[in-house]
Amino acid sequence: MPLLKIQTNQLIDSDRQKTLINRASQALASILGKPERYVMVSIEHNPAMLFGGSDAPLAYLELKSIGLPESKTADFSRALANLLNDELALPADRIYIEFTDAPRAMWGWNGGTF
Repeated sequence: MPLLKIQTNQLIDSDRQKTLINRASQALASILGKPERYVMVSIEHNPAMLFGGSDAPLAYLELKSIGLPESKTADFSRALANLLNDELALPADRIYIEFTDAPRAMWGWNGGTF
């Protein structure tokens, strides 16, 4: 049910992509307290992107999950920014993150909804 989409203007080779999605999946399961078997992570890399008029390295993330607590989004933001800094050397001020708390009836899986 948790979904993390990572979009960055950096070119990432396939080995680095695998490392990033694995680390992101594990981190997401940990910070959300949800089983990793439900976590999905996707990466889109190297699209043309600008942030603040600059094409310096940047990222846009979307984190969607059922029961995403608004009171913890600052903690999630810090953890995800640290992950991207560790893996891609992205500074936190070049990362936007959109958080969405998905209603159970609006999240489909296995031919039904949660």
